[in-house]
Amino acid sequence: MDEQTARNFILDQGMALQEQRNPNAFLVLLQQGKSPVPGQMTSLLLALKILYQSLQGTSTIDRPLAYALYRLARDSRHHFEEGRRNGVSWSPLLIADLDRLDRLVGSILSGVWQD
Repeated sequence: MDEQTARNFILDQGMALQEQRNPNAFLVLLQQGKSPVPGQMTSLLLALKILYQSLQGTSTIDRPLAYALYRLARDSRHHFEEGRRNGVSWSPLLIADLDRLDRLVGSILSGVWQD
C-alpha cells in the first residue's frame, strides 16, 4: 500500500458514517453491531502505520485527514462500547486491535511513536 492509497483508505473509513457511501466500512459495521470483514482491520492498521511513516518530519496535517483520524479513534470505541452494552459479543482480538488503532492515531497526531 502506498501513501496515497493509505490516505484515501483512512479518509473513506473515517468519514464513512458521515458520507454513507460504503455499507461495509469499518465504522458502519461497528455501528450495526457487526465485526469488521476479514482483513479490514489489518488493512486499517497498515494504512495508519504508512501514514505515520509518511508524515514523519512534517509539522502539519490537513484538516480532512485529521478529522477522519479523530472519527476513527472516537467512533470505533463508541460503537464498540455501545455494541457491548447491547449484548454484542466482540472478539478479544477486536479489543486489542482497537487499542492498536488508538495508539496509531495518537502517534500520527503527536508525531511521536506510541508503543
